[in-house]
Amino acid sequence: MNQNNTFSLLRGITVVEYSHMVMGPCCGVVLADLGARVIKVEPIKGDNTRRLAGSGAGYFPMYNRNKQSLAIDVNKPEGLTLLKSLIKSSDVFIENFRPQALNKYELDFDSLHKKHPSLIYLSLKGFLSGAYQNRTALDEVVQMFSGLAYMTGLPERPMRAGTSVVDITGALFGVIGILAMLEQRKKTNLGGLVQSSLFETAAFLVGQHIAQYASSEKPLQPMSVRQSAWSIYDLFDLADGTKLFVAVVSDTQWKIFCQEFNLLELLNDPSLAQNNQRVEKRDTILPIVRQTFLRMDKNDLLKKLDTCGVPFAPILQPNQLLQDQHLLQAGLVPITLSDGNNKGKAIQLPALPIEVNGMRSGIHHQVPTIGEDSDSVCASLGYTTQEITQLKQQGVIA
Repeated sequence: MNQNNTFSLLRGITVVEYSHMVMGPCCGVVLADLGARVIKVEPIKGDNTRRLAGSGAGYFPMYNRNKQSLAIDVNKPEGLTLLKSLIKSSDVFIENFRPQALNKYELDFDSLHKKHPSLIYLSLKGFLSGAYQNRTALDEVVQMFSGLAYMTGLPERPMRAGTSVVDITGALFGVIGILAMLEQRKKTNLGGLVQSSLFETAAFLVGQHIAQYASSEKPLQPMSVRQSAWSIYDLFDLADGTKLFVAVVSDTQWKIFCQEFNLLELLNDPSLAQNNQRVEKRDTILPIVRQTFLRMDKNDLLKKLDTCGVPFAPILQPNQLLQDQHLLQAGLVPITLSDGNNKGKAIQLPALPIEVNGMRSGIHHQVPTIGEDSDSVCASLGYTTQEITQLKQQGVIA
């Protein structure tokens, strides 16, 4: 596996990403990691996401590697002309502004499609067509609205997931739409409008619970207090004070698990032979397993679980993944921070979770500084050095 190689699967595809926050940039970074040329269009002062603190401090470095930055003032005629020229020479345009926000610039789908029928236009919104189509939304808003927060939290205390799961998943659906449209364009030479949204993405994510309710006709319980589908699917205390999640999810695994840990009284009990029988007797099984784990050395326990093929996981914080032996082999990419007090600091972040022909995605362009590639992008459109200098002096680009 070669971590230094970068994907070239989308080489030759140019993407103009006019977006901010997480959903749009996440879509762009996936395409960029796959080898597309992604040009991030941002304001003269830079994307506001560059300056976020708190839980938003990681948005920009995570979702903007492998992109070029064009910093531009679209409110100036010269800037808007430049952007439209860039879009004309591109294959894909990505935006995630509120509904109708781009109409006044004639950057909406209808306006661009008339002039560039081969352009694939991805619009990332809060809601797809319907009663709410003009509403704005955020990741956490739709987690609450869709029931995802209800399923994640405690009873009477809904809680958002611990990452921007709807933004990220919605972005992936957007990528899927783009890839499908690229394939169709090969046959028709026509682009089209692809839309992905937060609300419908969240609804898709909780679809399994909607089906669960329809199948069981029982009130849904948050995952924190649900009845598990398996007898051993829980957190366990270990002798060193840490916790371990262990899951035994089949009859075959149950037999192997009992044999490996010498739990013969459980293995030989015919009333525990099948999964649903064991679920009914979790209160009998779990205390025995808990005591078994507490008596064992942690390293010995982990080896046994690994040997018998039972899924298990220590409880880690995200930053602890940087010491994980598996990710360290090929699952991290080197990033240099481009903003803030730690500008220039070298860090590592997770690579695109795809392996192709034994290769993982790498870095071919670091997270750009504001307008780092404005000159080269303008030059690629035919602007002369003198014209580029003039645009900078006029405050059209940075």
